[in-house]
Amino acid sequence: MNSVLRTRYRHQSEYQTKDGSTIRELMHPAVHGEPAKNLSLAEATVAPGQQTALHVHHRTEELYYIVSGKGLMQVGDDELTVETGDTICIPPGTPHSIRAIGEEALKILCCCSPAYAHEDTELV
Repeated sequence: MNSVLRTRYRHQSEYQTKDGSTIRELMHPAVHGEPAKNLSLAEATVAPGQQTALHVHHRTEELYYIVSGKGLMQVGDDELTVETGDTICIPPGTPHSIRAIGEEALKILCCCSPAYAHEDTELV
């Protein structure tokens, strides 16, 4: 049995999440199985001028890595401008949202541990 799991970007479909972003699961245990069981990695896209709904994950710690674009992000009581190359840590229980500012879509890699679950996402 091979313990290496590889996915191909072009084979991963997109879907809409509760917060309004378009997500492509790059690696998720519910989709890809072992050995990806404790975390997930997804690409999120927020169209220019659009914003995700303010939401919270009660169990999940999340990292956002800004692949391209520029955004205005709320994390708890803080508001910060984010851009290509920035990484933001969002602790469990912290309300957050992000808005794409500028002319291009905001592309974000989202890493969640434990893996992203719709049931763990609450709109606030």
